[in-house]
Amino acid sequence: MTLRGRLTTAFLAVVLGPVLLGAFFVGSTVVAVDRSRSTERLAVAAATVRTSVDALCQQLRAAADAVALTGDRPGAAGQVVSRGLAAAVRVTDVAGRVTYASPGGPPEPWRDCSTAAPAAGPVRALAVRVDLRDRSGGSLGTVAAAHPVDPAFVARLAAVTGVAVTLLDDAEVPVRLAHSTESTGVRDAVLAAAGTVDGERVTETADGRYVRRVGPSAGQPLPLVLSVPSDQPPGLYAALVAAVLVAALLAVVAAGRLARVTTRPLVELAGAVDRVALGDLTVRVPVRSRDEIGRLAGAFNRMTRETGTYVAALTSSRDQLRGHLAVLGDTLASTHDLQRILRVILHSAIAATGARAGAVLLVDDGGVLVAQCAEGLDGRCPPDERAGPLRVPLGSGVLGAVAATGEPQRGRAEPSAVPPGEPRCRTYVAVPFAAPGATGPVDAARADAPPARPGSSEPVSSPGALGVLALYDRLGADEFDDDDLVTLRTFAGHAAVAVDNVRVHEEAQRLSLTDPLTGLWNYRYLRESIRREVERANRFGRMLSVLALDLDRFKDVNDTHGHAAGDAVLAEFARRVRGEIREVDLAFRQGGEEFVVLLPETDARGAAIVAERLGAAIREAPIAADGHGGGAPVAIAVTVSIGIAVYPGHASTGQEVLDAADDALYAAKAAGRDTWRIADDRADDDERADPGRADDERADAARAGGERAGGGRAGEEPVAHGRADQPAREIPVPAGAVSPEDGMPRAGAPRQPARTRPEPADPVDAEPRGAPAGPGAEPRAAPAGPGPARPGTSGGASSGPHPPRQSRGR
Repeated sequence: MTLRGRLTTAFLAVVLGPVLLGAFFVGSTVVAVDRSRSTERLAVAAATVRTSVDALCQQLRAAADAVALTGDRPGAAGQVVSRGLAAAVRVTDVAGRVTYASPGGPPEPWRDCSTAAPAAGPVRALAVRVDLRDRSGGSLGTVAAAHPVDPAFVARLAAVTGVAVTLLDDAEVPVRLAHSTESTGVRDAVLAAAGTVDGERVTETADGRYVRRVGPSAGQPLPLVLSVPSDQPPGLYAALVAAVLVAALLAVVAAGRLARVTTRPLVELAGAVDRVALGDLTVRVPVRSRDEIGRLAGAFNRMTRETGTYVAALTSSRDQLRGHLAVLGDTLASTHDLQRILRVILHSAIAATGARAGAVLLVDDGGVLVAQCAEGLDGRCPPDERAGPLRVPLGSGVLGAVAATGEPQRGRAEPSAVPPGEPRCRTYVAVPFAAPGATGPVDAARADAPPARPGSSEPVSSPGALGVLALYDRLGADEFDDDDLVTLRTFAGHAAVAVDNVRVHEEAQRLSLTDPLTGLWNYRYLRESIRREVERANRFGRMLSVLALDLDRFKDVNDTHGHAAGDAVLAEFARRVRGEIREVDLAFRQGGEEFVVLLPETDARGAAIVAERLGAAIREAPIAADGHGGGAPVAIAVTVSIGIAVYPGHASTGQEVLDAADDALYAAKAAGRDTWRIADDRADDDERADPGRADDERADAARAGGERAGGGRAGEEPVAHGRADQPAREIPVPAGAVSPEDGMPRAGAPRQPARTRPEPADPVDAEPRGAPAGPGAEPRAAPAGPGPARPGTSGGASSGPHPPRQSRGR
């Protein structure tokens, strides 16, 4: 067969085949879509009918309940009817006699909403019956609320669902209708189709309507039939057959013409394409006609001419891009989002060099290069590296050698010879980058070279090495050249500056929030943390304990031993505080010798145990410090006074709980120092009811405060400071924040104390606080005010998980 015959046959096969398949597909798709849409409409309409009828039944039940719950049933029934909650209300006694019936009620029978059995006859009304009972539970009769089922009701259902609705007079065969919104011409067909439906399946009538039965069922006792017309356009198949015939005729005519005029120009075009494939963009094809082939030849000539222009423009653009890299570096250095910076650098490097893929890898603490961002590496990495970022040990392969020696590399690599763990490629270029001011490559033979990894002769990394920028498989060339290496070095320099700037920024931010002497968080971070912790406690219904600490007579330490010794005492005090608290707790230096500790999810009992531990840790071991003026070391005995306040028991805001802890600290100072006190409860009913008794208790506490009792060891039950027989008054310590009655916690809402109860173990508390000593341990009372403090009866930290927080300043 000649080329012309092959072209004609192929054209007809290519054109007529899809046309026939398309016609069949269109016809079947239209039918399937029409049935699917109609079925979906009927399903939505059925759900809407059930919802509407169920809502009506719920309304009738509410009306019957309202009448049943009142003593004046006739009056309540009249109000229910007048408000439109029910059309009629009927009250019957135990014997079934009607004691009251609303005038003008719908006729019998009334269909009960809870009935799912088929109806025995036409349904005149929907009703809900509620039993009347006396106080002892005896039956007094029933109250029934009804709504008529009439043509208006059926019309409302049709309006709500958007389909035609037919109410049957019963559910048995033959099917007979009671009310319907169907047109007269299709009612018989719809009823006949409904008689063949089993359950709630969808069937189709002869005239193209889709029919579905709904009910009766529990909550929807009405036997209904829903129908929608078909959306299928008339004469669809005739139109498809006509379109196929016309397409076939046109295809035959076009195939003959195309075969005659295509052969010669195609040969010329194929030769020109071969020359362009060899890189000759000056080739041109003669335009012999104005038909499609002629336009194709003209388009080919324009394409080759514009491609040459684009190549020249791209070359110029790449040169201009290299000239603007300095401005790009300044822009990238102005942000501290490291991932965004590295992505911009990598994308720009790929665009500037024409690479297909690339990656930026940074050295982590374990001496491994880890990819921070990558582009185009899909399908290039080994199968075992797909689960996570690219990881290359220092000194291993091309990337590891570049990072270890500080020397860039470029060249070719066969996919089978690629080092393990690195992306597969044919050409590559990799450039290291180091922190600004770092020295050059490392000589492994130098004495001051960094140590090698265990089991490897390669050095760990070059001094100040941060990472490697690598690109793979350059477009339009065999391998990367020296110009690409220079461009990549510039981008690597920008990456180094960006990484160093981000690290410096993070360190400056950390220093701005910590105290330089003690390493604890400073007052600035305290204000932010107390607000955050109070919001967290309020959101999750937990408690937050605040300890205000103040070193006793610290001025005497400075006056006697000098400020250097005072600084040493403060630093050692902070170290001991950190050693006595959990990872989730936060310690702050508020100023001078004043400190604050936040104990999340800890109640008053747990806070008292921590306070006792802190007091014992400071009291039992004097702090060694240099003598005044650089003299011999001296042991300085130091004690601490502690005030305790609990959110939400003692305050409703962060500042208020800090103030409450300060007030408790003043009470501990007034009681003789070296002790702890719990803040006054906000709802001190005993003090308001008997102020004289409260004054007597304050006097007793003041007299007992001058005496000092020894503290227990860390982890033991705290003992009261002062007289052992001093009276203690219990304050309610909530086991958890209580939500309002509607169950929705509200930020800042006042909390009422909950009944004390054992709390489950705290999942984030390494040492559960305030737990009872044993199964037979007696609960101890927690005093309020300046009196000696004991743990409350509520156990330890409040239970329940909370978002993890990193402990900083340790």
